[in-house]
Amino acid sequence: MATLQDIEKRTLEAMNEIRPFLKEDGGDLVLKEITEDFIARVELTGQCTNCSMNNMTFKAGVKDAIMKQVPEVKDVEAVNFALRE
Repeated sequence: MATLQDIEKRTLEAMNEIRPFLKEDGGDLVLKEITEDFIARVELTGQCTNCSMNNMTFKAGVKDAIMKQVPEVKDVEAVNFALRE
């Protein structure tokens, strides 16, 4: 079974793969924590904070990348904006 540190390391690696695309538009992301329930809590920063596309970026980019590369992560939550369904 993977340790929390291993899961965090792989989560950061997944985030680093999508980071260049966010930076192109003046944004970035920060891993705030991985909870004991294996929920990754991520903050979008810079232009991503107020962008009208932040929901799509988060769901189809950030969340997708993390959950594909780190199957132990049960969910990915945005900490600085509410996701719209």
